[in-house]
Formats: sequence, C-alpha cells, structure tokens
Amino acid sequence: MEEARNVSLRKSPRPRADETRADETRADETRADETRADETTELAESAWAIVLFCVACGAVGGALLPVLARLLLALPWAPLEGPAELLTSVPEPALTLGTTAVGVLGGLLLGFTAVHESLSVRVSDTHVTLGVRDSSQRFTREEISVLFRDGKQLVLLGPDGMERAREHCGLPWRRLADALAEHGYAWAEQDPYRAEFRRWVPGTPGLPPGADALLRARAQARRHEDDAKDARELRDELLRLGVVVRDEERRQYWRLVRRD
Repeated sequence: MEEARNVSLRKSPRPRADETRADETRADETRADETRADETTELAESAWAIVLFCVACGAVGGALLPVLARLLLALPWAPLEGPAELLTSVPEPALTLGTTAVGVLGGLLLGFTAVHESLSVRVSDTHVTLGVRDSSQRFTREEISVLFRDGKQLVLLGPDGMERAREHCGLPWRRLADALAEHGYAWAEQDPYRAEFRRWVPGTPGLPPGADALLRARAQARRHEDDAKDARELRDELLRLGVVVRDEERRQYWRLVRRD
C-alpha cells in the first residue's frame, strides 16, 4: 500500500511555469477586454458655459437698450417712437439698471432652455446613447452603420440606410469623431447617401402613398418656429414610410430606403 501511494504521488503533474504565465496572461487580457467594454466616453456641452454666455449677452443687450431708445428718438422718423419715449422717461441710473436686470433674467431663461435642448453623447464599445430634452436614445453597435455631420445636426444611420436619429449638436465635431473612432464606430464627413436625395416639389412622383401630403404639412410647419415639434413628428411619420428627409434652408430633399 505504501508503495502504491508513492507511485500515485510521483504521477501527479505539476503545472509548468510557462503554462502558468500563459494562463495568467489570458486572464489579464480577458479582464482588460471586459474593462474596455465597460469604458464610456461622455461628451456634453458645459451647462455653466451656456448659461453664463446667455446671461452675459442678456446683460449687454439690456444695458444697450436705453442707448438704442435715445438713438431712435433722435431720428426724424423712427419706428416704435411711443415705447422709446416711455422707456427714456425713466430717470437714470434706474433705467439702465432696470433694463440690465431684465436682460440678465431673459438671458438666464434662455440659458436654461439651451441647456435643456443641448445634446449629450455617451459612447462605449457596445452602444451609443444620445441624450436630449430629458430623454435618451440608446443604439447598439449592430444598429449603427455610420454617423456623420449634416450642417449643425448629428445623424445616425442603420445598416439598411434608414435614419435612426437626427439631433442638433453643439459639441466639437472633431472631438466627437475621435471619440467614436476610438470605440470602433464609422464616421463620415458627409451623408454617404447624399447623391440619392431629390428635391421635393408638390406632386413629386415616386413617393409612397401619403408621403406627399406629409411633406406638404412639414413644409408648412417649418415656416413657423413654434411648429418645430410638429415638423419633427412629421419627419418620424415619413421615416415609417421609408422616406428620409434632409433640409437645406427652406427646401426639402428626400430619398427612399431600399427594403428587401
């Protein structure tokens, strides 16, 4: 029995040093890959910078308002003469202090609105998240073909060429492109499908049923800034029909998404 036990002990293999190091290296690489997959690059405009800029502009505008009112009254014929006379009837320094305070409050309100409307982008190896207006859109890597800049808007396209997202973007474009490239996403300097767009005019042939009416309604909505939400919703309706819309000044351009 003692002899058998000795034989069994002699046959127990001991891990070689090089094999142990290889296992440790593979484990380190696995942990590094998992850590990198969890790493997120977040880009967002500075809320304080936006608010302070708007407040400064409001203060300067408010301080200059009395000067502009006096210049209007010095003209032989001036628009808004009545309001200008009423404004300048307030003695100084109360007039300038009052208009400056109103400008600051207006700038503060505008700044908070701008922060609310500003876009933030979170990028990781597995997904991209766009945050704006107290909401967020999350796209997995499989849902993303390419991202690009269209004027002041960031556009995200899917593998089928469908537009997945389009948001106004005030972020540094070069920094955004570098962050996307660092995580392995494709970035284009312009729309890869730009050559396929056609200018829309009422009654354009080739559109799916109902698309022409939606484009008419959207053209009307884009004439009024208060109807920006309606224009956005109409764009979404067109996307459901397979129609991608691109704006250029007051003109609308469209293309169809090829569906298998």
